Amino acid sequence: MTWNETDLEDYMSPLEALGNVLLFLLVFGMSATVSTDNMRSQLQNTKAILTGLLLQFLVLPFLGFATVKILRLDDTMGITLLVVTSSPGGSYSNWWCSMFNADLALSVTMTTISTLLSIVMLPINLLLYANQAYEADVVAALDWEALFLSLFIVISAIGLGLASAASITWPPFQKFANKLGNLAGLALVVFSFTVCSSDTESDLIGRDWEFYVGVAAPIVFGLIVSIVLSSYFNLQKPERVTVAVECCYQNTGIATSIAITAFSGPELAEALGVPLYYGILEAVILGVYCLVSWKLGWTKAPADENICVVISTNYEEPSKTGEGYEPIASSSDQTV
Repeated sequence: MTWNETDLEDYMSPLEALGNVLLFLLVFGMSATVSTDNMRSQLQNTKAILTGLLLQFLVLPFLGFATVKILRLDDTMGITLLVVTSSPGGSYSNWWCSMFNADLALSVTMTTISTLLSIVMLPINLLLYANQAYEADVVAALDWEALFLSLFIVISAIGLGLASAASITWPPFQKFANKLGNLAGLALVVFSFTVCSSDTESDLIGRDWEFYVGVAAPIVFGLIVSIVLSSYFNLQKPERVTVAVECCYQNTGIATSIAITAFSGPELAEALGVPLYYGILEAVILGVYCLVSWKLGWTKAPADENICVVISTNYEEPSKTGEGYEPIASSSDQTV
């Protein structure tokens, strides 16, 4: 089954609503999993947080701009890529950090801070680099309402999730919230692929090489720079994994929302391909990175543990021996 452009526009409002609901549940579930004590301690972790913010708001937006200029991307593709690289960290970053047991508390803390700061930093970076790369009328066509709506959803979900974690003392709640977030994350992946594959004009096959290289470049170079900087600043290994994921895993939903409202016809199809392809690449590249980091002993999960146990277990609590971490819930008591 395929949809033409009119069908896509007719269904976009309910589809956007469903996407926003899934986004809210994903962020809420991951935030409600975090211990408030861990969250408070992470707020004191200024070195890791500042490193992450440096990568998020200075390095990645610049890499996006450099890609646009070097490859001379057209305004439709270039503006959309600049929106992606200027956006705050995507909520899937919390999901990956949760599944592979990087520093989840740091991930949620960084997502919260970056989302709040992005209310100011996203427009600044976007206006700065877009005006350097394109004419003023191109920047004027952006839908700022869609941009700030996505930010509001993420901020609300984080706030409610953290408040729930602090106020609800029922022991199984944390496991339930973790499952809810993981299921919402899976559903959002299926939802995104279904919507994009239903529009044949958004096909990713057969595009110019500049498209594939241009969208991939910020992720690859951002990952390399984040590993180098976090190692140089001597962050703990789970923190290095988290910082790298937070740097490169962007909220592509903001770019998708802007593309839908700012472009039409063939330009819409071209613009939608950018966040879709970026989302695929960031999932694959950072998924492999998390997997390799776990096997190298860079995460909180034991490197020799079964992967199914690692994915289904939360190792956020430090071990009583002071060496490594211990599971909050073993794989045998995951049911609520």
